[in-house]
Amino acid sequence: MPVHEPRWRRRKEARPAEIVDAALCVFAESGFAAARLEDIARRAGVAKSSLYLYFETKEELFRAVVRTTISPNIGAIKTAAEAFDGPFKELAPMLLHRAALLMTSTYMPAVAKMVIGESRNFPDLARIWHDDVVSQVVAILSNIIAHGQARGEIKPGDPRLYAFSLVGPLLMGVLFRDVFAGIAPDPPDLHALAAQHARTVLGGLLLQTNRT
Repeated sequence: MPVHEPRWRRRKEARPAEIVDAALCVFAESGFAAARLEDIARRAGVAKSSLYLYFETKEELFRAVVRTTISPNIGAIKTAAEAFDGPFKELAPMLLHRAALLMTSTYMPAVAKMVIGESRNFPDLARIWHDDVVSQVVAILSNIIAHGQARGEIKPGDPRLYAFSLVGPLLMGVLFRDVFAGIAPDPPDLHALAAQHARTVLGGLLLQTNRT
């Protein structure tokens, strides 16, 4: 029978990843203010003192959580969008579907709610979330929309504002599901919302010749 090496004896280079994974779970479950380093260390299987070898503050740990667990998913969506060679009317539903999948299969909604709820007391949370998540998403969508305008597919207008219009309803659906979990009897199905919103928004964005 194989003998498993105790978790605390694993190679040191594995520990930051374990700490980040543990922090993600604790932040999502408890929120930022209530998250205790003792709990994160215990879940990661390390001594509390070991956390300070890799992360000096809780904010720094949150930044690592965002960059390690959330930013790569956004990067994957960007890569898929850049590799897509079809029209915007086919790309938009695909992007919204990928976003809905991301928001239903990760801790992203819980972390987003935490940032919204606690950023007044912890402004670094908002700064990190803006720089590594929100601004990246808006930039990706704005560039895609600007490219569609240059190809004569999308109506004239501010690409950045169009980006907010594209992603806004899905974000509202995510927050509704997370904030009112266990209260609202019929939370929106994010995949259905993404599909319906894609059809709706395309009717307003596309030039008449590109709607069919």
